[in-house]
Amino acid sequence: MTDDLGDERVDHRFKGLPIDAEGLTVGALAAQRRNLFTGGFTTPVLALSAESVEHNLALLEAYSERHGLAFAPHGKTSMAPRLFERQLEHGAWGITAAVPHQARVYRAFGIRRIFLANELVDAAALRWLARELAGDADVHFVCYVDSVRGVELMDEALEGSARPVDVVVELGAGDGARTGARTEADCAAVGDAVAAARHLRLVGVAGYEGEVPDATPESVRAWLRRLTALAVDFDKAGRFPAGLEEIVVSAGGSAWFDTVAEVFAELPPLSRPVLKLLRSGAYVSHDDGQYRNLTPFNRVPEEGALQPAFRLWAQVVSRPTAEQAFVNAGKRDAAYDLHLPEAQVVRSARDGSVRPATGITVTRLSDQHAWLETTEEAADLEVGDWVGMGLSHPCTSFDKWQLIPLVEADGTVVDYIRTFF
Repeated sequence: MTDDLGDERVDHRFKGLPIDAEGLTVGALAAQRRNLFTGGFTTPVLALSAESVEHNLALLEAYSERHGLAFAPHGKTSMAPRLFERQLEHGAWGITAAVPHQARVYRAFGIRRIFLANELVDAAALRWLARELAGDADVHFVCYVDSVRGVELMDEALEGSARPVDVVVELGAGDGARTGARTEADCAAVGDAVAAARHLRLVGVAGYEGEVPDATPESVRAWLRRLTALAVDFDKAGRFPAGLEEIVVSAGGSAWFDTVAEVFAELPPLSRPVLKLLRSGAYVSHDDGQYRNLTPFNRVPEEGALQPAFRLWAQVVSRPTAEQAFVNAGKRDAAYDLHLPEAQVVRSARDGSVRPATGITVTRLSDQHAWLETTEEAADLEVGDWVGMGLSHPCTSFDKWQLIPLVEADGTVVDYIRTFF
């Protein structure tokens, strides 16, 4: 699926990569197994831990199997086909998308099961989708609907399509939440509109519990029970069409998948098998901020623990005072929408030794600089040292880098992760 990525040429488009690798293919560079610190890489450079990525992939595979869940991780997190491939190898049912561009990337790399967690009303995108469905009988596409008007627009744009588009009615997460029909009556009206449409097929219900206002375990659990009850009610009312092999019930971001697993386990038998579809995406890299704090594994430590895989390496380029230093990575390199980077380790420019970044705090980001506040414990920090930083929020970390070294614990770069944002 991703073999062609190794044929891409390394050049000025890809920041942080060795200058003397210009003109090599990505595959040839990977085969050299260069060291991140001594192999010519320039700073700043974002690295992904090969061991942590593999650990996280295996952990969510085991978790999903243990709880009887299918898994369609949200691809918007990484937009990285090599990671999609690994997720599918680790048992993923398919990959979730949010917008048509993402779905197009998925199809370009051969992904055949796509769950679009949004209402798709773009006529040009729907015509593209109709061509994809007509061209490959194995393509399985599902998307949200949350309005009668949306159903009308979809049906109109799909005029003449060879196959219907499968849709799930989205239940909104509450007043003031994001998308989704707000009430069960609204959901029923949308379901009726789908039944009347010529080019759509109702296959289930879905939503996103991460948007429950002021979420608590109790309020998230209550909303999820509304979602599963909606599936039961739709089934009893005969809303799912004849010939449908399974009913889709889907939820699950990266903060509440334990509660999703709990409530989905309560679903009574329906008239057809149920595809209980989890969509968490941030797990693949995890992080050192937002999801470190929010991960459900904090509540269920007996189920395992995710490992942060990101480390952004930058070099000290100025040490103007004993209390201040600057490294050459800033807003163009590090996610900063939720938390600032976290200084974790220092690699000495003198002898390559690595020590904890004790006494070093990132206090601010400029476009190309991180401002470091240093205490007496960091008195030995000097110009030329490399500072390794943890990042928060994977979704806005991946999208700043087009080609990311996948690095083993000893610094050996074993592969490169290409992103398509």
